[in-house]
Amino acid sequence: MGDPLRDGSTSIMDLPDDCLFFIFQRLDCHSDRESFGLTCHRWLHIQNKCCRSLQFQCSFTQLNLSLFQTSPNINSFHLYRLLRRFQNLQSLSLSGCIELPDSGLTQLQYYGSKIQSLKLDCCFGITDNGLSLVATSCPLTVVSLYRCNVTDMGLETLARSCSALKDVNLSHCSLISDCGISTLSLNCCQLRAVKISYCRNVSGIGFRRCSPTLVYLEADCCKLEPEGIMGIVSGGGLEYLNVSSLVWCVHGDGLAAIGAGFAMRLRVLNLRMCRTVSDESIVAIAKGCPLLEEWNLALCHEVRISGWESIGFNCYNLERLHVNRCRNLCDRGLQALRDGCKRLLVLYMSRCRQITVTAIELFKWLRGEVEIKEEEIMSIGPDWEFR
Repeated sequence: MGDPLRDGSTSIMDLPDDCLFFIFQRLDCHSDRESFGLTCHRWLHIQNKCCRSLQFQCSFTQLNLSLFQTSPNINSFHLYRLLRRFQNLQSLSLSGCIELPDSGLTQLQYYGSKIQSLKLDCCFGITDNGLSLVATSCPLTVVSLYRCNVTDMGLETLARSCSALKDVNLSHCSLISDCGISTLSLNCCQLRAVKISYCRNVSGIGFRRCSPTLVYLEADCCKLEPEGIMGIVSGGGLEYLNVSSLVWCVHGDGLAAIGAGFAMRLRVLNLRMCRTVSDESIVAIAKGCPLLEEWNLALCHEVRISGWESIGFNCYNLERLHVNRCRNLCDRGLQALRDGCKRLLVLYMSRCRQITVTAIELFKWLRGEVEIKEEEIMSIGPDWEFR
C-alpha cells in the first residue's frame, strides 16, 4: 500500500471536528455511541462534547430506594472530574447522592452554564445554600428536589434566579409552605408542572394568581383548604390535578371550587380517598369540568345518587372512571353511569357492596364496549404528555 502522505489520499482522521460531530450524532446504536471514544483521544473529546445528559450509577427512581445500600456514593471530587469532562451538559441527575454536601455543587459555578434540568432527589445534604449555588449558576427549566431539606428561603432564591422554570418537583419537602409556593407562582410565569405531594405545610393558597401555563399539579396528601383549592385552579390552565387522600382537611363541599369555572380545561382528576367529598362537590365538578376524560373517585364514600346521576348526565367526554370501594354506589347509581357517560371505555369497579350481580350483568349487556376492571394505578400519571 502506498503512503497516504505521498499519494494524496486521506483518512477519516483528516476530517474536521464538525464532520466527526455529525458522524457521532448520526449513530443510532447505543453501543456504537458508547465505544466511539475508545478509538483515540480526539474521538473521545468529540464524544465528551456531544454528551448532553449525565446520570450517575446511584441515580434511582422514587420507587427503588434500595439502591442506597448497593450503589457507590458520589462525592465532590467525582462530580468535579465529570463536570470538567462533560462541559456541554444540559441535563444532570444527582439523585441518590445522599452524602453530597452543598459544597459539592460549587463546580456548577464553572461548568453549569448550560444545565437546564437538574435532579437532586434524596440529596439529604443539600440545603438552601446549595440550592442558591445551583440557582445562580444554571439556567434551569426543570428541577427535582424530592425529599430535599430546602426551605421557603431557598425556593425563593431559586424562583427569582430561574424565572424560566417549567417543571418543579417538591414532593416530601416538609419545610416548604405556602409562602415558598407563592414566590414560585409569582416569579415563574412559564410553570407547567408542579409536584407538592406530602408537603403538609401547604394549604394551596400560594397558587393564587398562578400562571395559566400551569397544566399539571400533584398535591396528594397535602393539608389543602377550600380557599387553597380555589387558588390551585385560579390560573385556569389545569389539565391534570391530583388532590387525593384529603382525608383530614377538606370536608363536604370543600372541593366544589374545582367546578367553579376555573378548571374548564381539566381532563384528569384524582380524588381517590377523599372520603368526605359530598354530592355538592361532585355535581359542581361534573358541570364545571366538561372535558374530563379520567376521574378517580375510589373510596369516596359520601358520593350518593345525585352525584352519580350528575356524572352520568354531564360528563360527556369521560373515558375512564374509578369507583372502587365506594360504599354508596348502588344499582341506581350504576344505572345513571350506564345510561350516561356515552364515551366511557373503562370502569374500574371492585368491592362496591351495594351493587348487585344483576345490575353488573345488565351494565355489561347494554354497554358491551365498556370494560369493567379491578382497581389499578391511574393510566395517566407522572409521565403524562403535555399538550
